[in-house]
Amino acid sequence: MSALRRRDGFDAPQQAPVRRSPFGRRRDDGISNELFGRWSEGIARGMGTPWFLLVLTLFCVAWLAWNTVAAEEWRFDSAALGFTALTLILSLQASYAAPLILLAQNRQDDRDRVQIEQDRQRAERNLADTEFLAREVVALRLALKELPDREFLRAELRALLAELEAEQESAEPAAEDAADDAVPAPEQAAAAAADEGGADGGAAPALQRPNRDPDHE
Repeated sequence: MSALRRRDGFDAPQQAPVRRSPFGRRRDDGISNELFGRWSEGIARGMGTPWFLLVLTLFCVAWLAWNTVAAEEWRFDSAALGFTALTLILSLQASYAAPLILLAQNRQDDRDRVQIEQDRQRAERNLADTEFLAREVVALRLALKELPDREFLRAELRALLAELEAEQESAEPAAEDAADDAVPAPEQAAAAAADEGGADGGAAPALQRPNRDPDHE
């Protein structure tokens, strides 16, 4: 019971069913189909060459010649019956060649379908990359248009230089007027001292009282 629960648990990985051949041996369908497909493609590719037609033609000519010219006891296909054996062989070859050719065509169609899908995906990626690059180029062009050019920078620098020169010219007369109106500090101090001395000298006689000698009185 526990083994059954462990086998039927959802946490256990499921194994693919093992396919066996009618003789009891394990068979890998993918590998066998691939090998058979390659073999059929090789046969179909060989039958589509001029060498196959040449060999088949030589075989038919040799068959007909032998069964016509050779001695009666050496012949194995009667010309009176219309070369029945040769007709049977060619019919058997055609009956096997048609399915092999169709199988090779189906495999080629599958490869072409896969190749077309890959080409479509690659084309979509290239288209997306091209659109992205186009958008980036447009964004760069717009950004470059917003940037100042050489003439604009030159005009701005010239305007700034003219403003600096005008401010410098207006500042020079103001500095000269301020220098003319200003009095040197030593001269100003001397004039202040002289003014204070004159005021003290004029007030001293007025405030001085006569000294009286008591003995004289």
